[in-house]
Amino acid sequence: MEHLRTEEAFRAQIAKGGMTIAVFKATWCKDCHFIEPFMPEVEQKYAGRVTFVEIDRDELPDLCLDLGIMGIPSFIAYVEGQEVVRFVSKLRKTRDEIEQFIDRALEVAAALPKA
Repeated sequence: MEHLRTEEAFRAQIAKGGMTIAVFKATWCKDCHFIEPFMPEVEQKYAGRVTFVEIDRDELPDLCLDLGIMGIPSFIAYVEGQEVVRFVSKLRKTRDEIEQFIDRALEVAAALPKA
């Protein structure tokens, strides 16, 4: 998962074609560390359909404030720069919950009108 360190890199990535899921984390977050062991397998499962990027909440606090990121880890799915769906809460996320979110994001994106 690519770690984006600037708002410009984030904006450029989400504007690309296809789906980008931004994962907002922090180094001090125990729940963020909880998901680390299985996220590479999740990324592999959705390879070719979803690009995953990581944003450290403490590196880009203004962006996170603008996006309403309160609890971490948080996930936001984007298609061509537009938010499709988000999974934001202060609770620990399981692999199953994350995969359900990704599946839902793909379903929503498929239902969007094509330009």
